[in-house]
Amino acid sequence: MSESNAEAVADVAAAAVASAAEAATEVAVGGWRRATGIAGAAVGVVAAGAAAGVAIERLTVGRGMRQKARLALDSAGPYGGLRGTPGRAHADDGTELYYEVDDVDPETESALTRRRRRLFGRKAPAPVTVVFSHGYCLNQDSWHFQRAALRGVVRTVHWDQRSHGRSARGVSQVRDDRPVTIEELGRDLKAVIDAAVPEGPIVLVGHSMGGMTVMALADAFPGLVRERVVGVALVGTSSGRLGEVNFGLPVAGVNAVRRVLPGVLKALGQRAELVEKGRRATADLFAGIIKRYSFASREVDPAVARFAERMIESTPIDVVAEYYPAFTDHDKTAALAHFAGLPLLVLAGVRDLVTPSEHSEAIADLLPEAELVLVPDAGHLVMLEHPELVTDRLADLLARVGAVPAAATVDGYGSTSTSSSAGPGRAR
Repeated sequence: MSESNAEAVADVAAAAVASAAEAATEVAVGGWRRATGIAGAAVGVVAAGAAAGVAIERLTVGRGMRQKARLALDSAGPYGGLRGTPGRAHADDGTELYYEVDDVDPETESALTRRRRRLFGRKAPAPVTVVFSHGYCLNQDSWHFQRAALRGVVRTVHWDQRSHGRSARGVSQVRDDRPVTIEELGRDLKAVIDAAVPEGPIVLVGHSMGGMTVMALADAFPGLVRERVVGVALVGTSSGRLGEVNFGLPVAGVNAVRRVLPGVLKALGQRAELVEKGRRATADLFAGIIKRYSFASREVDPAVARFAERMIESTPIDVVAEYYPAFTDHDKTAALAHFAGLPLLVLAGVRDLVTPSEHSEAIADLLPEAELVLVPDAGHLVMLEHPELVTDRLADLLARVGAVPAAATVDGYGSTSTSSSAGPGRAR
């Protein structure tokens, strides 16, 4: 954000706080048409994972021009187009969870067998499987660059959390009208592992809410972690105390938004169709919000920014609402003890406004053997903003657990060319 717009940003942020309160009042008295437009800002912030406030630069390009630009980026940006072998698991409440598997290239697998045999002591060892869990209002495609780089090098599983991506709406949420819990997500991950990785060593990778899901899995199934998990990567996540995050806003603004936002979201979730029309009408506002709360550097590829925007805006408002309470309640600090002694990567963007890097530092403090990586010029979606760095650190973790040779690196950090994106990566 340019310094010349600092005052404008502060004005907009303050106005957003007032607007959120106004939206709550409108909802309470049934003024849905007016509240829809007002609440668009609040909804966009939550969809970006911020949970409070608005701060954007003043828009200087015509709306028609911006709409044309979005269409051009959608057609030119192939991000999120990688697909694997599909599968479906079922959560304990019956929710259908969609996942995809990318298998190891046969030539690469034969080269790794000797290394794995030494590490895992099996005559015919099962391959290491890396299970990726995505964050709030995203989907499995958020790992596009890492997936492209690791294809063929190591077996991977990418899945969509309940009510996200290609997974079905949460049965408990629709049938019982209850919000999602992080504990429920941990059980969902166990169901995916049972279906997609019934045997063999596992590396767990989670971003933001996905990292919380990994912690919940460890909390509920410590035996699985002890017996099968050989490495963990926690990216831009937190073990608790998310209620203290200020999202880059003044204290007074944060308190005001926290006071009204839960009620606003719950009410808006009950009028999802009407609210979605309001979101579409305020697409330009969403784009500015999403960029601010997703990225920190100025050199983000516009196609990547638009890719993130598409993922976030595809999350229905009722899903946004039913997930929101889980973050305030989340506390899995004690569960981190189950990762003690494992190769562990903790990575975060220093300028993350959603889950500040201090939360990653707190995790690393409790697990002193962990590798802590802080990326100075990065926001919340660090794996999209700095894909090479994140992929390098993941590759190093995989080398440490024997999933790839110790001296291996990976090629093609998600190149957009058809040949490199469609084919498997290579270890060298």
